[in-house]
Amino acid sequence: MAATACETRRRGCEHYDRGCLLKAPCCDKLYTCRLCHDNNEDHQLDRFKVQEVQCINCEKIQHAQQSCEECSTLFGEYYCSICHLFDKDKKQYHCENCGICRIGPKEDFFHCLKCNLCLAMNLQGKHKCIENVSRQNCPICLEDIHTSRVVAHVLPCGHLLHRTCYEEMLKKGYRCPLCMHSALDMTWYWRQLDNEVAQTPMPSEYQNMTVDILCNDCNGRSTVQFHILGMKCQNCDSYNTAQAGGRRISLDQQ
Repeated sequence: MAATACETRRRGCEHYDRGCLLKAPCCDKLYTCRLCHDNNEDHQLDRFKVQEVQCINCEKIQHAQQSCEECSTLFGEYYCSICHLFDKDKKQYHCENCGICRIGPKEDFFHCLKCNLCLAMNLQGKHKCIENVSRQNCPICLEDIHTSRVVAHVLPCGHLLHRTCYEEMLKKGYRCPLCMHSALDMTWYWRQLDNEVAQTPMPSEYQNMTVDILCNDCNGRSTVQFHILGMKCQNCDSYNTAQAGGRRISLDQQ
């Protein structure tokens, strides 16, 4: 069987460290992993349907198992017979509710039934649940989150981003791309903005101008004095606000 660039007889690939190739049941081709397969084919490999692997040392094709039945090569320090995941030991565990393997250790995570995702223990009872949130694509890169090898980051609003996408987002802004809620604690920055607003008086023609605003953090509405640097929510003190109506001059102050 002809080998592609991804089917070299080295141990593993850029994605996984393993001692075997998977025989794809969809096309009968040999690939180091499902990601290598999907990057080279016009269809996806169903990891759960893999039945055979090929040893990278003796090249014997055999039933999927942890070690070679011919030369005893260890295919993976970790092996899941459900996902057919072979890899070096990363304290992985198979989560029945997620339906796939996760990087552990298992005791550091819990499965949130509503979010339908394994989350760090420090988020238990301290995160906002959104039903099946992990089954949605990352709103930044539009790639799958649930089966991604990139760790998911839970925003205060409950939405998920890939951790790498979250870090890139913070270089340009601070708001969730889905609901505009602040993606991190902005208290210190709001206090700084308080000082800047206090030290930057508006021209006289604007000093009596008020606007209606909607807060993206608490969803509250309030009427505040217009300021070019930002309008502060009267309910939660956030400056993450948007103008909800036209500007108007307060007649009793003219």
